[in-house]
Amino acid sequence: MYLHNMNPTVKALTIVGLVIFLALLFDPITPLLYLLWTLSITLLLGSFKKKYYFFYFIPFLIFALGTLWTTLIFADVPHPPNEQLTVFGFNFPKEDVTIALSLSLRILAFAALSLLFIFTTNMIDFILSLIQQLKLPPKLAYGILAGYRFLPMMKSEFQQIKTAHRIRGMNQASTFKEKLAQYKRFIIPLLAGAIRKAERTAVAMESKGFTGSRDRTYYREFKISKADWIFPIVMFSVLGFLVFIAAQFGYFSWYSGQL
Repeated sequence: MYLHNMNPTVKALTIVGLVIFLALLFDPITPLLYLLWTLSITLLLGSFKKKYYFFYFIPFLIFALGTLWTTLIFADVPHPPNEQLTVFGFNFPKEDVTIALSLSLRILAFAALSLLFIFTTNMIDFILSLIQQLKLPPKLAYGILAGYRFLPMMKSEFQQIKTAHRIRGMNQASTFKEKLAQYKRFIIPLLAGAIRKAERTAVAMESKGFTGSRDRTYYREFKISKADWIFPIVMFSVLGFLVFIAAQFGYFSWYSGQL
């Protein structure tokens, strides 16, 4: 799929630019339409389990609804209030509803763009691309990669420690105090194991000639091709078109201290 094969750095910079641009907008129509556009291309051009995508999207949806409600409840009532709108069975001034919708829909638009990147990008490819395209220091990059590799191992080691404690007859914790004491017993072995793995990794990298120098060759080279530029051009063009449509119908608005 196209989204999976494009250069990760180009994809990341495009999404950062889109988020910044959307943050400067303050109308509900543009982020709503762009949210639908982002969801569409993610589901159509991405290859992943769609149910996981919606599971990840649910917390953002709950947060957006919470933002909508709290903004309506605690907003300053304009004097005199203009047209009234009914939301959740309550009447609110139209100005407050517009502000609340703008904030909540921007949150969802940011979430959709972020999930597009997460579900269509290999994190290892992303780090390697940052080294080659944005000149990220190799020492920092490979340190991040090592930590990323350690996460599944830490989970497995945590399960092994729990099983070892159970075999040795350690009683299962039932109260909060007992659970706290139990996790304290887990911390020491986990830290010791993490330190040993870090030392082994450092020795292995040094023995293979890793010095952190930028002047090195790469087994996997990432380059920016002409096809990679299609994504930012299309994404910004669609956003510009939606801004134009919203402006034509009188909905478009820049942020100018409305909060």
